[in-house]
Amino acid sequence: MITIGKTKSVCPECMKVVPAKKCIGEDGIYLVKECNAHGKFQTLIWEGNVTDYLSWGRENLSAETPVNPKVKEKSCPDNCGLCEEHERKGCCMILEVTKRCNMHCPVCFASAGEGGENGDIPISEIEKQYDFLMAHGGPFNIQLSGGEPTMRDDLPEIIHMGRKKEFTFFQLNTNGIRLAREDGYARKLKKAGLNTVFLQFDGVTDQVYETLRGQAMMELKKKAILNCSEAELGIALVPVIAPGVNDMQVGDILKFGLDHMPFVRGVHFQPISYFGRCSQKRPTNPITIPKMLRLIEEQTEGLMKIEDFAGGGAENPYCSFHASYLRKGERELKLLEKKSGKGCCCTTSDDSRQYVENQWSYSTKTYDEGEMTQTDALDEFLIRIHNETFAVSGMIFQDAWNLDLDRLKRCYICEVDPDHGMVPFCAYNLTNLKGIYLYRK
Repeated sequence: MITIGKTKSVCPECMKVVPAKKCIGEDGIYLVKECNAHGKFQTLIWEGNVTDYLSWGRENLSAETPVNPKVKEKSCPDNCGLCEEHERKGCCMILEVTKRCNMHCPVCFASAGEGGENGDIPISEIEKQYDFLMAHGGPFNIQLSGGEPTMRDDLPEIIHMGRKKEFTFFQLNTNGIRLAREDGYARKLKKAGLNTVFLQFDGVTDQVYETLRGQAMMELKKKAILNCSEAELGIALVPVIAPGVNDMQVGDILKFGLDHMPFVRGVHFQPISYFGRCSQKRPTNPITIPKMLRLIEEQTEGLMKIEDFAGGGAENPYCSFHASYLRKGERELKLLEKKSGKGCCCTTSDDSRQYVENQWSYSTKTYDEGEMTQTDALDEFLIRIHNETFAVSGMIFQDAWNLDLDRLKRCYICEVDPDHGMVPFCAYNLTNLKGIYLYRK
């Protein structure tokens, strides 16, 4: 194999940091590493040729220093909070409010399950976490997660408290069960200050949910979307894509999202990562960014094209892909121009935070036509344009096989942990071959 780059990774067996190389192989670019105790490991990280791989990245990416870094002595990836050598100050903070869940999915990065109320994080502790975030670079976008956060009856109070702390954007990561079954619940969350629902949405048939979630859920998903739409909450469909399970439904998911605009603001794909509780066997060639983009183009029959997409600008480009479209007709989309070369317009954590807040929220502002000024008319036009945009994005999370410390140090999606501070998502959820976490207790 021809080496085109070097980095550091971890051994999937013992999690020890080891040197790693990026090499040209039969199907594309591989991450190759060797542990003195456990041998050699390699995995595909880019399906395609080296030219495309190198052009996806960008040189001279600016770095940011975290605000008041908690960790002074760098020991990546097992001692972060953030550390002084991290290159992002953070955008989205995942606040896990409970370890409880009303499901026991065969695939779950948090290994969540049913449990008693002692699985809830005390609201006094959540307030301390809000204050910690404000003192370390806030306000960040807040992702309320778990477990299943809607297991808590005081979730509206948690959102309201965050609003009083001057956080401006709240996203709910949820399976949608309570949103579907409880009348008025979506409106209650909206009134408390929730902006967006990131809805677990793995496909359009029950068979997919039976495999990945352990039960049929399609009708529940439809009802949750209806209730969120009636409450005027923005919705992002979030599919975990697993080879041979639902990779053939990528186009159907996108069509479903387009059919449910303007409240469905887009689709955020998450190709399956093999950490936490995962019933799926890790293949030799997992889903890469080029594979996802090819699935999108083929299954939308060219409505969305590979060349429409680019890597992120705030995070490492090899972590994500993104394109935004303006809907012009029932089956016509216009690609929105990118603002800085090939990449996304977001080049800093603050840029990204603002983009997420704008894109995933539904604008509810209205104007009285009888009293409308020229300025109001322009504002109404811009709101209509905003509500007709549709984002397609994806995040390629890292596991113990493909972890690249150069990627990790630019991570701006962090888990809030009372012991460690702000921990990059892929480090916090990292598990070895036996399912033992690096951070989670």
